[in-house]
Amino acid sequence: MRWRRVGVRGPSMSPTLGDGDVVLARFGRITRSGDVVLVRWSSRPGQLSVKRAVRPDGAGWWVLGDNPDGSTDSRTLGPADVVGVVRLRLWPRPGRLRARPDGPEGDEIDRHGPCPTG
Repeated sequence: MRWRRVGVRGPSMSPTLGDGDVVLARFGRITRSGDVVLVRWSSRPGQLSVKRAVRPDGAGWWVLGDNPDGSTDSRTLGPADVVGVVRLRLWPRPGRLRARPDGPEGDEIDRHGPCPTG
């Protein structure tokens, strides 16, 4: 399984992630509802986006930004292909990202938990 550093651009994942944050995504992981994911849309093949997985939808995933007023996501572009699951924020406040099954409320970052190892 591969890991990739990704820079977050724009306000779509605020307050969980902000513009300029650097995260670590893991390829080949099983996606679950609530995971923060790295996605691609067929209509934008050269662009990767960081969103939240909501539910499987056909051959892809319905994904949304945590900031509904500042996100272009499945509401506009339809289901996305998930290419990786975001597990860690590396900068500016390192911490593990957890899935959020209960919706947009609640603390998202575990700054004291262990990092994934495998």
